[in-house]
Amino acid sequence: MKASDLFVQCLEAEGVERIYGVPGEENADFMKSLEGSSIEFILTRNEQGAAFMASVYGRLTGKIGVCLGTLGPGATNLITGVADGNMDRSPLLVITGQGALTRQHKESHQVMNVVAMYRPVTKWSCAVNAPSNIPEIVNKAVKLATAEKPGACHIELAEDVAAMEVDAEPMRPARPRRPVPDACVIDEVWDKLKAAKSPLIIAGNGAIRTRASAQLRTLCEATGIGALMTFMAKGALDLDDPRCLFTVGMGQRDFPQLAINAADVVLTVGYDPVEYGPEKWNADCGAEIIHMDFDPAESDQFYQPAIEVVGDLAHGLSLLNDRVKRDGAPSYDLSAQAKLRNKMLAEFAEHADDTTTGAIRPQKAIADVRAVLDAGDILLSGVGAHKMWVARHYQSHEPNTCLISNGFCSMGMPLPGAIAAKHAAPDTRVMAIVGDGDIMMNVQEMETASRLGSDITVLVWEDKEYGLIAWKQEQEFGSHTDLSFNNPDWAALCQAMDWHHQACPDAADLQDCLRTALDHKGPAMVVIPIDYRENMILTERLGKIDQTF
Repeated sequence: MKASDLFVQCLEAEGVERIYGVPGEENADFMKSLEGSSIEFILTRNEQGAAFMASVYGRLTGKIGVCLGTLGPGATNLITGVADGNMDRSPLLVITGQGALTRQHKESHQVMNVVAMYRPVTKWSCAVNAPSNIPEIVNKAVKLATAEKPGACHIELAEDVAAMEVDAEPMRPARPRRPVPDACVIDEVWDKLKAAKSPLIIAGNGAIRTRASAQLRTLCEATGIGALMTFMAKGALDLDDPRCLFTVGMGQRDFPQLAINAADVVLTVGYDPVEYGPEKWNADCGAEIIHMDFDPAESDQFYQPAIEVVGDLAHGLSLLNDRVKRDGAPSYDLSAQAKLRNKMLAEFAEHADDTTTGAIRPQKAIADVRAVLDAGDILLSGVGAHKMWVARHYQSHEPNTCLISNGFCSMGMPLPGAIAAKHAAPDTRVMAIVGDGDIMMNVQEMETASRLGSDITVLVWEDKEYGLIAWKQEQEFGSHTDLSFNNPDWAALCQAMDWHHQACPDAADLQDCLRTALDHKGPAMVVIPIDYRENMILTERLGKIDQTF
């Protein structure tokens, strides 16, 4: 068979269901081989959108997400989405074409060292130089990409290699079981927790993978210990659980820090420093930390755990739960955690019933989104000022029902991501909250959504400037540089792209507009004018909080 046929068979053997991408001449053999396979190819309008789609698909399903581009500009267009998926811990496989081996040694049209370019943003990057190596390369790439911590792997397939004849077969998929923590270490953790007076849990991205959240919920329920969640750990605890302390991770001091200050032991579960560096919450290095994760702790002067529990998170938490069940829960002083939860509930309720016209407060917009979405519905957030409001105010009932890019933090993910989210969960309603800056980064994927009939809703917060940068500059300098821009006629854009459109200038009408959009079969957009005067009001208020409750 041709090498490209073998490559596709290897992908089928690994359980690949679809590939997102934009092919080029150098992918021609691969695309013809794909035509006769069980794998669906989703044609996108930009390679970056394809990478975001594959990343979100992998993050939601736990299966390998796959994207494809050609050599040169196709590969460079992919790389931002790939870097984003890698740092957000999505299992992701990237396939790029390349010029023939016979011209790679010299200056040649569109040829660049793509393998080297991808090494800093992937777990592994490799070129296929011999067709017989394809089964091993594909097997290794998928195994590495799906192993904890998940990430991206890249394979380059040159045009002449793809057309070569080969006699080989796919390898068996490799999904090795993760090692588990030693029981003696769990005993140490339990002794430390029994001796604690006011322990606290910080749950990170790892806590919502591989069944870990179920065991975390059991631990919190049995002991009463509350858990703060990072942006990418939302849903580790149900928002209605009294032990749920909501979200930590704002760039400035916020009320959750007061609960951290009151804790004598901090148990981190799946904590990932790419989201929220320990210098933000442990600046004086005073916290006694227990680290539980799939990997050893990052060497950081602000994060020096007293105990490191390395291995499968769900298993480690299960062993800890066995000890709680055996010995009973200790008596703790968790009053600071109760005060934090009550304080944040009051924050969420403020302005939730606004009926202002002309501009809608972020708090009201978030409250209405939460009101119209069911527990299992999926919300995606872009990057900008809206991300901070979603992160702080939107809370989840279940893991993976609020997707925020908080590792690499690239703009442009939610629109293509929503398309893939619908593929990953076809019976679930999907909404994306985007800024007017964010959506324009990949606005061309509106055509992809229309062509596919994607049943998604996009809520655009319009302020006609890069709001987060303005917010940051105003915090630091008291004013901001010119960050304004113009927007398209949203109604005309939606008509041209065959999308349903609604403009909603009045806060009182927002829930009805959102429900209408969600009920519409196909892609829908709701545009609201956002009142970002609330940004600095929040900054000034948080700047006045005390050290303790």
